[in-house]
Amino acid sequence: MTDQAAADGIDYQQIVQEALRGIVRRVLSLVAEEGLPGEHHFYISFRTRDPGVFVPKSLRDQFPEEMVIVLQHQFWGLEVDDEAFSVQLNFNARRQAVTVPWHAITAFADPVAEFALRFDAAVPLSNAGDADASAPEPAPAGEGKSGEVLRFDPRRKR
Repeated sequence: MTDQAAADGIDYQQIVQEALRGIVRRVLSLVAEEGLPGEHHFYISFRTRDPGVFVPKSLRDQFPEEMVIVLQHQFWGLEVDDEAFSVQLNFNARRQAVTVPWHAITAFADPVAEFALRFDAAVPLSNAGDADASAPEPAPAGEGKSGEVLRFDPRRKR
């Protein structure tokens, strides 16, 4: 908590982070119910060692800190609840399950909508050995302060 938040008794930054993660939860809930509309697809970055994250061990070994998954053409069984989302993806020609708690997400982008969010990475990584992990390289999600809505431009050079 920042000095100002401690003095106020309200941690506004944390409240904003939770609200923005709620956007991701709502979007994924819609997709779980209705499927991806049009050409929309998502890049979701997350910390692989956060408590509650599950990814196959071989992927966690390959991506020990953070990875990105893409929800586009080949994903199955997307389930969304108050704590996390789960989905099955193809990794090395094998369908495997991934579970990501909302607190572990570090970025979300929908290139078609030119919409991206980046989240604070200041969440404690307790129980770091409990996770499993994987995915493609991160897509550019724009630049800016943590927790703000960013314009996504896939043509932009980093």
